Amino acid sequence: MLVKAILFDCDGVLVDSEVLSLEIELSALSDFGLSYSRDAFIDRFMGMSGDDFHAALDEDCRRRLGHALPAGFRETCHARFRAALKDGRLKEVPGAVAAITQIGHRKAVASSSGTEGLKLKLSLTGLWEAFAPHVYSAERVARGKPAPDLFLHVAEELGVAPEHCLVIEDSVNGIRAAQAAGMRAWGFLGGGHMDENRGERLKSAGAEKILMDWPEAARVLAALAIGA
Repeated sequence: MLVKAILFDCDGVLVDSEVLSLEIELSALSDFGLSYSRDAFIDRFMGMSGDDFHAALDEDCRRRLGHALPAGFRETCHARFRAALKDGRLKEVPGAVAAITQIGHRKAVASSSGTEGLKLKLSLTGLWEAFAPHVYSAERVARGKPAPDLFLHVAEELGVAPEHCLVIEDSVNGIRAAQAAGMRAWGFLGGGHMDENRGERLKSAGAEKILMDWPEAARVLAALAIGA
């Protein structure tokens, strides 16, 4: 099927923020006794919108510890993440800026992150201008990933039929959302939080191809015919 538009997840695909978020969230959760293995946490929660993520954590907390998620948990994580940004720890996923600027297809960001956070992260890593104004947060739709709502919204904004969209994702929830939207989906392993085992999980979720890093992704995407 001819590809006319490419939709990119942000965290872990364009900006190397997932590795920071994992460090911060797992540490904050363990502070009050709610612990997860890194792999289980990534499989279950990565790619979710903030509201869905915290609702699922609250459900786990009630079931496993007998009480609600502590008040201020979200604010604590946000404060720690902002501190990491101020310390200059947020970088592009290596090679992302150079690759994105060479892509001739219509393109957009479709992310579970909030609107303000998206602009900040993309601006800090030199990627905002490459996508603006086509940067879309799950805040714009009723249901976040793994529901298809965000991808369908972005396709409509771009004026491209879903079957002509290719999604680049690093999360199982993102791959499932792309499939539910009727789009092609490729998995991406270039973020600092990923390893080859994650590629098998993305394939199992329905990714038709796995890209190891941005140098590979740039070569493969450059070879795609550009649809009108």
